Amino acid sequence: MSVLLPVRNAAATLERALDSVLCQTLDSFEIIAVDDGSGDATLDILRAYASRDPRIIVESTPPLGLVPALNRGLDLCRSDLVARMDGDDICHPDRLLRQKELLDARPELGVAGCLVHFGGDAEAAAGYAYHVDWCNRHVAEQDIALHRFQESPLPHPSVMFRTSIILDAGGYRDGAFPEDYELWLRLMDRGVRIAKVPEYLLTWSDPPERLSRVDSRYDVDAFYAVKAQYLARWLEQENPFHPNVTIIGAGRISRKRADMLEAHGVTIEAYVDIDPRKVGKTVHGRPVIHRDELDGPGKRFAVSYVASRGAAGEIEEFLHAHGWGAGKDYILAA
Repeated sequence: MSVLLPVRNAAATLERALDSVLCQTLDSFEIIAVDDGSGDATLDILRAYASRDPRIIVESTPPLGLVPALNRGLDLCRSDLVARMDGDDICHPDRLLRQKELLDARPELGVAGCLVHFGGDAEAAAGYAYHVDWCNRHVAEQDIALHRFQESPLPHPSVMFRTSIILDAGGYRDGAFPEDYELWLRLMDRGVRIAKVPEYLLTWSDPPERLSRVDSRYDVDAFYAVKAQYLARWLEQENPFHPNVTIIGAGRISRKRADMLEAHGVTIEAYVDIDPRKVGKTVHGRPVIHRDELDGPGKRFAVSYVASRGAAGEIEEFLHAHGWGAGKDYILAA
């Protein structure tokens, strides 16, 4: 078992993170710690721990960025299973054991996640806390696959994966997108199956300097841009009316995000909304119809881009009540 730990300037939390790995109930593992050009005491802490425990292997690099650090760490991992970890998160004692048990019991799986506790201020960071709750609701393999175009279903430091699957897929990619979400989409596009241990095995920290707060690669538009590529590929295989889709959500933001599909060969034939100010109008030559006017299932394929909180569940409830099946007649993309 290898634990892949890329870090930069994590001195304030690193000892707690390392201790949480070192006290695992599964004791046969190595920690591959890649210091990505830290300017604080991070490297000193890593070397001090490594001098006391031969399971810790320290690699020091110039500040190249997270993706190069991840890929360098992958090159150094000697196990066929790799668990991700960050320098400010906390592993629960049975984390490695439980995730290994799932992958051992189900060899068809390529990635094992888990439930996570939110390690931040749930009031000050309500959006992140909501995302954690959303992630924790999607545990089973099919549920993760069907909801992957809504949001990233796997907190990055909570996963364990088969090393060969990641390497065969080309490792982590660097670009103007969130590296973890792109990886999950790419893996599932390749047929890799993902499920979670239905237990809380990690506390996921939420520091103010978190990359997803300060790096443009984690902007909302970056998420929608990267998902459009893989959603279009999925639609080509699963949409019986390809390339035509109907978009649920006729607001400006929903349309802007749905328009990204057109660059990948998808044709938008209509919009669906419930707002009387939009229904009956034409936008860019496409009619806006009320959802009550939708044909029954089997007449068109719908992609929902309505992102307001709670809207996805309400839309699913409506569609299911009218016989529409997730993945068969519609997919959620927000």
